Amino acid sequence: MASPADRIRRVAREQLGFERLRPGQLEGVESVLAGHDTLCVMATGSGKTAIYELAGLISDGPSIVVSPLIALQRDQVESIEGDRAVMLNSTLGASARRRALEKAEGGEATFLLLAPEQLTREDVLTELREARPSVFVVDEAHCVSEWGHDFRPDYLELDVAIQAVGRPPVLALTATAAPPVRKDIVSVLRLDDPDVIVRGFDRPNIHLAVDRFYDADHKRRALIAAVVEAEPPGIVYVATHRVSQELTDDLMDAGVRARAYHAGLGAKRRREVQDAFMHDQGCDVVVATIAFGMGVDKSNVRWVFHEQISESVDNYYQELGRSGRDGEPARTRLFYREEDLGLRRFFAGGAGDRDTIARVAQLLAVAQRPVDPADVLAAASISRTRLLTIVHGLEEAGAVEVRDDGRLQATVGTGEMEGAVDEAAKRARARHAFELSRVEMMRAYAERRGCRRAFILGYFGEDFTPPCGNCDNCDRGLVEGDVERSEFAAGDRVRHGEWGPGTVGRVEGGKITVVFDSLGYRTLDERLVSERRLLARE
Repeated sequence: MASPADRIRRVAREQLGFERLRPGQLEGVESVLAGHDTLCVMATGSGKTAIYELAGLISDGPSIVVSPLIALQRDQVESIEGDRAVMLNSTLGASARRRALEKAEGGEATFLLLAPEQLTREDVLTELREARPSVFVVDEAHCVSEWGHDFRPDYLELDVAIQAVGRPPVLALTATAAPPVRKDIVSVLRLDDPDVIVRGFDRPNIHLAVDRFYDADHKRRALIAAVVEAEPPGIVYVATHRVSQELTDDLMDAGVRARAYHAGLGAKRRREVQDAFMHDQGCDVVVATIAFGMGVDKSNVRWVFHEQISESVDNYYQELGRSGRDGEPARTRLFYREEDLGLRRFFAGGAGDRDTIARVAQLLAVAQRPVDPADVLAAASISRTRLLTIVHGLEEAGAVEVRDDGRLQATVGTGEMEGAVDEAAKRARARHAFELSRVEMMRAYAERRGCRRAFILGYFGEDFTPPCGNCDNCDRGLVEGDVERSEFAAGDRVRHGEWGPGTVGRVEGGKITVVFDSLGYRTLDERLVSERRLLARE
């Protein structure tokens, strides 16, 4: 009788055309099929989608796949051969929605891809429960985490939906999740003693480089010249809509077939640009904000340049990981000015508006009954995203609950609400500090003189012995192979007397970088850590 691993390999070969599985894929599928909650953290382009495809093909019952973007859902449906996948999102009419649910319930569809907001509808949850799903997949799982780089408040309600559809095994997938984000994913989704699989962060075929500038005009001219000289296709990431348009015009004037892509364009226009780039039809270079990201799976991208420093190493590595997916040599370059950090600190947001948190809390406390979120939005004059974030903070403080019907209800009286508001505001300030610390980690990457690959892998908790031989600093001979031994290693869980628990990210050059769960990234002198016993293993 064939073993589970043999069966998985056979299905991968016969139905997906895989000659072999990549690191982490077999372990992920085995975990899900064994009924375990599973968190797979694998780099962009390492084949996370195949994990849920294989698990769904082998399991009995449909797989629910939560995906944040309609475009990403469409791409995933198209990538699944046959008529095994259907979508359920806001673009569908009533009859199309009904057909999609009927196909899932009747066993005709193996995969049902939907956006998280669909799972707030009671009729959808009822249909899904009756379909008896075998796996609940959360794609782009870092979106559940307030500490993540792409937080989506709608993801906060997924744990309720998971229970409502019968609590099948949960498979959470993400391409970028530093240790505190992994912890948040497990907590928010309420994963039950999950198997955590971290694989494939090293992309040795991608050359890493940083060019430093002191003048903005010089940087722009150098970037344009680099794009003109580079073998297409490629991507230039920028920070704003304005720069996307301006740089596209400059590149077109220089003879480059470039197109702008940003959230300010209409959905149809964005789709046209993405399709032209993906199919090599009149577009060699996309000049994009981070709106161009999820679902971009083009294997032959030869380079990714950054006109602006990214807001975090998480973002940066995910973006540059869109190059070289065919395994052939690829290049990345960050065009860096220290002054650019100011823009990223601005984007990191404020420390949390206590007055707004208090206004929402008092509205719920005074009501003394379940309240429709729409009424709170109108009374508090805030966005839905802001409301969900505030409610999550008040939930964490034990003062508010989200009912099964989606209404909000205070669980404490007006007198007790003050302490909950303080706790929620404290959490908001901690998140702001964490975001700023991630910007500082990007500065450290941009300004470092050591191996850049060792830095990035250490950030994600993976140990790596430099030199890598494929970054600008290694090229210049700035990195030596001998590494001093330390009592700590990347990935170790530690505790600081004042800052609490954290995870060692990097040990290099007499410095220990720790990402503390509630504070963010801090770099400590290794000698002082040893002398004063500042860190203890957990």
